[in-house]
Amino acid sequence: MRYLVTGSQMKAIDRHAIQVTGIPSVVLMERAALAVADAVEELKCNLSASIWAVCGTGNNGADGVAAARILHCRGYRVTILLAGDPQRGTEEFHLQRRIAENLGMQIVEWRDFLPGRCDVLIDAVFGVGLSRPVEGEYLKILRMMENAGASKTVAVDMPSGIHSGSGQVMGAAVRADVTVTFGYQKLGSVLYPGRGYCGRVKVCDIGFPPESIGILDEGDAAAVTFGGEDLARLPRRPAYSNKGTFGKVLVVAGSAGMGGAAYLSALAAYRTGAGLVKIMTDEENRTVMQQLLPEAVLDTYRAGEMEEEPDTFHEKVERECAWADVIVLGPGIGQAPGVRGLLKEFLMNAYVPMVLDADGLNAIAKYPELKQYFTENIIITPHMGEMSRLTGMTVEQLCRDIAAAAAEYSASHGITCVLKDAASVVCGRDGQIYVNTVGNSCMAKAGSGDVLTGVIAGLLAQGCEPWDAAALGVFLHGMAGDRIRERDGSHGMLARELADEVGRIEGQEADGQ
Repeated sequence: MRYLVTGSQMKAIDRHAIQVTGIPSVVLMERAALAVADAVEELKCNLSASIWAVCGTGNNGADGVAAARILHCRGYRVTILLAGDPQRGTEEFHLQRRIAENLGMQIVEWRDFLPGRCDVLIDAVFGVGLSRPVEGEYLKILRMMENAGASKTVAVDMPSGIHSGSGQVMGAAVRADVTVTFGYQKLGSVLYPGRGYCGRVKVCDIGFPPESIGILDEGDAAAVTFGGEDLARLPRRPAYSNKGTFGKVLVVAGSAGMGGAAYLSALAAYRTGAGLVKIMTDEENRTVMQQLLPEAVLDTYRAGEMEEEPDTFHEKVERECAWADVIVLGPGIGQAPGVRGLLKEFLMNAYVPMVLDADGLNAIAKYPELKQYFTENIIITPHMGEMSRLTGMTVEQLCRDIAAAAAEYSASHGITCVLKDAASVVCGRDGQIYVNTVGNSCMAKAGSGDVLTGVIAGLLAQGCEPWDAAALGVFLHGMAGDRIRERDGSHGMLARELADEVGRIEGQEADGQ
């Protein structure tokens, strides 16, 4: 597990290291500068290469000046371009500038610089401190950097113009090939569009004590992301067990002729490890369900049954809710008038974790009074369009800070929210935030979301708590997509193959732990 911090969180960690732990600021800065200089050298440029270090007058600029000085001492041709008013520079900036001047380095204000060839550009203008749109002189500076024609650009901590918390472009931004960040990766570097501006991200240890992440308040806890080591979180499968040991999943999905969503969710739940899966779907889907997934138990209902025989239908729902350890509700159920009653019946009678997806979410948006039945066991999995309908916000508004949007909805309704995007975000009702850093565009196919729903349900059935199941489910889903792309290419993946690949991950990694 890796932590992801915002700019304000990183500043709090930095202050604690300096003021409480007692690590001198200049020590942290020298280690940061050394990491940047090493990253430039890793680009394999020769000593005659022209390197521009464009440095603001804050501590990020001071990092850049120090990195330029280290490269100068290693024999490289480095020009320091000052961006902003040097008279307003921080104490650390003035210190690093004096050292560079003592070494006879070329230091020039950017307005007075006569551009020539630039092979490597070091971006040290803003770092993590940017909180408002870039305009005026700084906008001109970023445009100059954009037009420098550098073969490679190395950003110090964050590409200038990218918000360190939301990943948004604040009017204009520098596009880096490598971003060297310090202590912890920044949240804005894994959220789009910032993720596309950071290039390869190197997280460098510059001396923050391990316990520094713990100084963040519970209400301002750092987000996390998962890596291969987190496969150890997968539920164990003891030798002495039976199908009941691994939980029973009820998949309520699929209107007449729309059985595909039910099949994919059920298949994924099985592939993830659920012991028994039952599909409750429209009677017209019976034959195809029995052919596609004979391992699943089948229960059906007739269109109009709920209105014509409400007592009988109510008893059926009560019986199924009592049977299930987990319920999937919504994929492919359509938007006919009876959907409202179907959701209400299950929301009122279910006392187990429930994954609410697809048409179920569209019905919630259409009949918002159904939210009164939300409990802490609910996980919703909207894509951006569904989230827009749920919240009344436009997709553009949601994209300005996807993590904040998901966190606000989760907290206000006391549920777990999986907001699906190119970098999906999982927010728990207690403020936990997971940001997905695996997965790829080959997964942008019909049915992929139904598979994710089934994966999360399968983990819930085996005893995972809602946020853990949602975060781990998103991670497994993305990892499966990455494996398929690596093996089969970027275009041909089918959703059912994604479900099958999830099962292979569980089999290969978890059993060997």
